[in-house]
Amino acid sequence: MVRKKKAEEYEAKIQQALSVLSEVSEDSTTPRNIRRAAKDAMNELQSPSFTPAVRASNAVSLLDEILQDPNMPPYTRVKLWNVMSFIEAIKD
Repeated sequence: MVRKKKAEEYEAKIQQALSVLSEVSEDSTTPRNIRRAAKDAMNELQSPSFTPAVRASNAVSLLDEILQDPNMPPYTRVKLWNVMSFIEAIKD
C-alpha cells in the first residue's frame, strides 16, 4: 500500500518535471544545446527500462551538466532548478 502510494507520488513528480522540460525544449529563445539537454532529460525520465529513481538520477546528471552553461537565460535556469527539485526526491 505504502509502496504504491510512493510510486504514484514519484510518477506525479516525473509528470511535473516533464511538463517543465517540455516548455524549455520548445522555447525558441533558449539556446539549442540547452533545448537538446531538456529533451534528453525527458527521454531519460520516460525510459521504461529503469526504476523511477534511476530515471530521475540520470535526468539530474544531464541537467546538472547543462546548468553550468553561461549562455543559459536566467528564467530557463530557474525552470531547470525547479525540475531538479521535483525529481531529486525520488528514491528507490
